[in-house]
Amino acid sequence: MDRHLLPEEIDQLLDGDVGFGTAPLKMHLRACATCRAELDDARALVRQLEHLPHYQPSVMFADRVLGQVQVFVPWHVTALDTLRGWMPRTRTARAFAWTGFGSAAVVLTVVSLWLLTRLDAVIFAIDMAVGRVRAAVGSGLADVVATLFGSSGVHAFRTSGAVGLWIALTVLLLLAAVTARAMRAVVAGPRRR
Repeated sequence: MDRHLLPEEIDQLLDGDVGFGTAPLKMHLRACATCRAELDDARALVRQLEHLPHYQPSVMFADRVLGQVQVFVPWHVTALDTLRGWMPRTRTARAFAWTGFGSAAVVLTVVSLWLLTRLDAVIFAIDMAVGRVRAAVGSGLADVVATLFGSSGVHAFRTSGAVGLWIALTVLLLLAAVTARAMRAVVAGPRRR
């Protein structure tokens, strides 16, 4: 061997490994004083390490360390763990649960297909519901405007359309926020003294 021993080879000799690879290493040790000195230094270090006192960590050491470790759990693992927690433990209960899930899936599929074939009716119903909600909100805001500003305010609100609706909503929310802030200041004032 025309080179010095590698650290892995010195570790192999320290561990007392036997085999066809250790014979050339031992022959090299007999001829090389540098490698023999490195092996002796490594043996001395191992002896010193073995004589160090052994400390036992406290009982809660692992809990404290692992409590500070942030473990990333992928979303699919969390979802599967949640589903496993919901699944019944007994075989018959699982069979009933799968039957229920399958039935619900079939019903939802049939209802979805039925709705897709009658998409125009679904859009009409949604449009009608949105119109009714919009009319109810507009009527409620008109009542609030009538209470706050009188009939002239209601007339201005109705003629302005959707822009007036958004302006009225914004003004109403701003007034509510200012009122809440003022009430908070009034309530917090006596506490500070």
